Amino acid sequence: MSNNQPSASSKCVRVCQNRACKKQGAAKVLAAFKASVVPGVTVTPTGCLGQCGNGPMVLVLPDRIWYSGVRPYEVPMVVEQHLLDGHELKKML
Repeated sequence: MSNNQPSASSKCVRVCQNRACKKQGAAKVLAAFKASVVPGVTVTPTGCLGQCGNGPMVLVLPDRIWYSGVRPYEVPMVVEQHLLDGHELKKML
C-alpha cells in the first residue's frame, strides 16, 4: 500500500457504554459496529466520552470525528462512507 492512500488499519471506533448512552441504545450500536467487520479497524466499548445527552456517542480515531445520536441502522453508513471511503457523515456530526 502506498503512503499516499488512507489506511483503515489505523482507525479505532469507540462506542460509549456509559449509563446515559446505554439508556439510549449504545449496546446495540456497539453490536452493529462489531458485526460490520472492517479489516484493520478496532471497535471498542468505552466509558463516558463527556457528551452525555447527545448519545449514543461514537468517536472515530485518529480522525477525532464525533458522531452523536447514532442508531444501529446508521452504522452501515458510517462503515461504508467514513471507515471505507474516508468521508465523514456531516448530518451525524
